[in-house]
Parts: sequence; structure tokens; C-alpha cells
Amino acid sequence: MTTVNLTHDTFESTVTDNPLVLVDFWASYCRPCQAFAPIYERSARTHPDVVHAKVDTQAERELAAAAGIRSIPTILAFRDGVLVYSQAGALPPAVLENLIDQMKSLDMDTVRAKIAARRAATAR
Repeated sequence: MTTVNLTHDTFESTVTDNPLVLVDFWASYCRPCQAFAPIYERSARTHPDVVHAKVDTQAERELAAAAGIRSIPTILAFRDGVLVYSQAGALPPAVLENLIDQMKSLDMDTVRAKIAARRAATAR
């Protein structure tokens, strides 16, 4: 599978309609983004079960701001619509592979329980 370009209009549906989604926030002027691009593309071909999406921060400034992107590249990982990872910086291939393995092995019932517990604690 190849990467998918996301816009403000397609971001939410992509994240919620697919079980595993990685999103790379990038810009054409960014050298680390350019260096990371082939690694990300290779990962997309290796893992067709994971949506590898890209957001051009120059074209989608509002989306980048809404996602809290402060530096690029930044990778967000979603599992079943839940943000499970957010990190700025280009990832080496082995680290990206490890991230995907961790995404796939997450126990989402435990993740949801922890989210609910945090919300309950802050609501008090």
C-alpha cells in the first residue's frame, strides 16, 4: 500500500474508520522530513494493514495546529481511533517497525480503561 494524503476533511474519518493509522506531519522544506519519507514509504509497502497517512503542514496549517504539531516531522499513531503515540522527529526504520509492532499488540480494553480512569480522576 502507498501513503495517503490527508486533509482537514479526511483526517477524522481516516483515523476513526481504520484500526491502525500512522500520520506523518511533514513539509517539503524540512530536511529531516525528506530523509524520513523513503523510510515511511517502505513501511507503507511492508505493512498494508496499517494506513500510512501524511499531512503537508504547509497546505494544512489549521489541521496541524488542531493536532498540536509544533515541530516536524511528527508521527501520530492511532489504534481504533485512539491516539496512542505522538512524537516529533524522524524515526529510524527499526524504531518505526517497533512502533507498529507495539500498536498491533496493544490491549485496547486496557487502554480504554486507563483513559476512563484518568477522565474520572480529573472530573472530581
